[in-house]
Amino acid sequence: MNHAFVAALAEACETSESLAGRIGIHPKTVARWANPGRIPQTRHRAEIAKILGKDVAELWPDALRREPVWFRPWVDIERAAVALRAFQLAWVPGLLQTEAYARATFHGQPLPPAEVEDLVAARINRQAILTCDEAPLTVVVIDEQVIRRAAAGGRATMTAQLAHLATCAELPTVQLHIVPRDAPTYPGLDGPFTIAELPGGTRVAHVDSQAQAHIIDQASQLATLERRWERIRGEALSRSQSLDLLREAAAAWT
Repeated sequence: MNHAFVAALAEACETSESLAGRIGIHPKTVARWANPGRIPQTRHRAEIAKILGKDVAELWPDALRREPVWFRPWVDIERAAVALRAFQLAWVPGLLQTEAYARATFHGQPLPPAEVEDLVAARINRQAILTCDEAPLTVVVIDEQVIRRAAAGGRATMTAQLAHLATCAELPTVQLHIVPRDAPTYPGLDGPFTIAELPGGTRVAHVDSQAQAHIIDQASQLATLERRWERIRGEALSRSQSLDLLREAAAAWT
C-alpha cells in the first residue's frame, strides 16, 4: 500500500470520493492510487498534491522517474489500465523482464552505463502493476524465437529470464501464450504492439518502430490492431501448452 498517499488523505480530511469530486474523476480511480505502482496521470498530480498539501515526490516517488520523456505518456496509460494485451516478436515484454535481461536489451547501444542503469530501474519499477491489488488483466503473446534467442549475458541470463516468465505466467492476472516456430506466416511478423483498456472501456495502443514509438487512439487504427491481435492470438498455443514449451526451452538453457 502507498502509505504516504493514504496518510495524506486522512491528514487533509479527504476521502476517495471527495478528492475524486474535486478533480472530476471516478472515486475508484483515486482508490487505485493507494496501491503500489499506481500513479495519477501527469495532468492530475500537481493538483492532487496541492489539495493534500504535499509534494508530488512525497506521494509518488516514482513519478519523478527515469523513463525517457517520450515513453512517459504510455507508462501513465499502462498504470491506469484495467487490461493489457501485448504482442512481442523479438523480446520478452518489459513488464516481464528480469533486471539482467532488461540490461541485456541495451547491450551494444551507445549509452553511458549510468543511463542504462536508470532505464533498467525504470523498467523494473513498472512491473509493480502486475502484483498490486488491482492489477490489470495482462495477456501476453510472444513468438517462440523470444525464448530461443540468446541474450547478452549468455545462458545464465536466459535461464533466469525463462524461470521468471514461468513465475509471471502463474500470476492470476497474467496469461502467457507462445506462437510456435512452426506456425506459418502471421500478422505478428509486422512487429510488436500493446493495446491498453482503460476504466470506462477506452482503448489506446502503443506501437514500436526502429525510429520511435507511437501512441494510437484513432478508432480505425485501433480496429486494425484489434483484428491483428485476434489473428495472432489464434496462432498461439493454449496457456498450458505455452507453459510446457516455456519449461522445455528453459531446460535447454541450463
